Amino acid sequence: MSLNCNEIDLILSELDLTGSFVQEIVQPNFASIALYTYKPGEPKTVFISLAAGECRICETRRKITKNEKPLRFNEMLKSKIKGARIISCKQIEKDRIVKIELEKAGTIYVMPQAQQHAAKKAKSLQDEDGDDFFTLYIRLWSNAANIFLCDKDDVILDSFYRRPAKGEKTGEKLILPESKPTDKEFPVREFAETTEAYVQSHPDYPNLSFNQKVDLYYSENAAQSSLESLLEQAEKWYESHKSRQEAALQRLKEKRESFKNAVQYKHQGDLILSYGYKLDGSSNFLECEDFETGKKICIKIDPKKSAQENAASYYETYKKQTSGLENLEYDIEAAEKSLEELEKQYQHIITEKNPIKLEQILRKTQKPKQQEKKSHPGLDFLIDGWQIIVGRDATENDELLRHTVKGADMWLHVRDYHGGYVFIKNRPGKTVPLEILLYAGNLAVYFSKARKNGSADLYYTQVKHLRRAKNAPKGTVLPTNEKNLFIKLDDAKIRKLGI
Repeated sequence: MSLNCNEIDLILSELDLTGSFVQEIVQPNFASIALYTYKPGEPKTVFISLAAGECRICETRRKITKNEKPLRFNEMLKSKIKGARIISCKQIEKDRIVKIELEKAGTIYVMPQAQQHAAKKAKSLQDEDGDDFFTLYIRLWSNAANIFLCDKDDVILDSFYRRPAKGEKTGEKLILPESKPTDKEFPVREFAETTEAYVQSHPDYPNLSFNQKVDLYYSENAAQSSLESLLEQAEKWYESHKSRQEAALQRLKEKRESFKNAVQYKHQGDLILSYGYKLDGSSNFLECEDFETGKKICIKIDPKKSAQENAASYYETYKKQTSGLENLEYDIEAAEKSLEELEKQYQHIITEKNPIKLEQILRKTQKPKQQEKKSHPGLDFLIDGWQIIVGRDATENDELLRHTVKGADMWLHVRDYHGGYVFIKNRPGKTVPLEILLYAGNLAVYFSKARKNGSADLYYTQVKHLRRAKNAPKGTVLPTNEKNLFIKLDDAKIRKLGI
């Protein structure tokens, strides 16, 4: 249950924030935020929760875990009110809306040891340009909680939750609700069970303040329910990913079983050559005796082709499946390792007891849409943290040059053969290692007409040293400052790339 109006008044009277300075703002997740405040001898961490059924404001002694990535509202507050002095802090009527008025005087940056001096200086600068006055409204309503930062005229600068459909938009004036009289009583809770349990385990600790009781109650009870909910989410995430990865592994294993019969294609090619004299140019099948088993069998053929051509087709299939079997073994090993990593990650998740940290771990597994990698043509490879992109034809090459790669990226292409462009994405402050250059070189040869030769000379340079050729086919470029590289296809590297 969220705090009622009388409990909020009691908490604010104990906090006594008037005259404090906002030193830091930390937003651990998408439902809470903390203000680190200070006035001489009284550092306080004010924790604000907007979670449904757990709306509250209170002092906390717990460490607030910072979010791994900066969050919008948190960064905005830091830019506006970090270093500001709290002029007043009170609840509006009994509406469970806390109003905090703040003043930020010019370019003063407040440090703890300079609080009183800075406060006097701030007062003398009130009328000077650069002084800012803000109001922070904290609405502690379950299912409608929010925080608004407004200017001195109550125009919304930003809000914790953006809800334009409810008229709570940046640039609009915040409309506060009219207070309605009520005969209902709102008693202040004692939190007896929480207090007794704490006193028993800390017999020498002095009497708890109401802020401490509230923080203990919610950190124990609310955190436990939150932890259970997050663990349920983690289990669903794990089962979903596990089932998909296991299905993919099963498909690879089934394909491997079918490839294990590759030797039969070679045997059928041998039979076609042995009984080639029976081909009449009209039948789609060759009936013959298998010289290994002594049984009669039918082999499908192309009547328009000679015995040598039909046999060559079977030999080619045999060669592809034998080669594919090696690649499959690598893919199966990679899929099994991926399942092991998933299991380790899940075990790490379920052993985490801090709900805030657990929420942050789960958030890593669910990338927001705006953080998803933008699609581009061609193929993507990731080797030891280096991204390699391959354009397979003139259209893809041109698109990559126009919209994907940058001047510092590396470009590779085979000499004297048609082929795709290969790009190594630049990493600031890093030089492309030789091993990565060799991987990229193997891709350049593999996706070119030189592939049949198994080796080729190629040249490479940075994208900024490429110049488009006038009146030439799409994607044609003229390189400068290029260096030479000889590449012989490395089967181990090709397999590791998953081609």
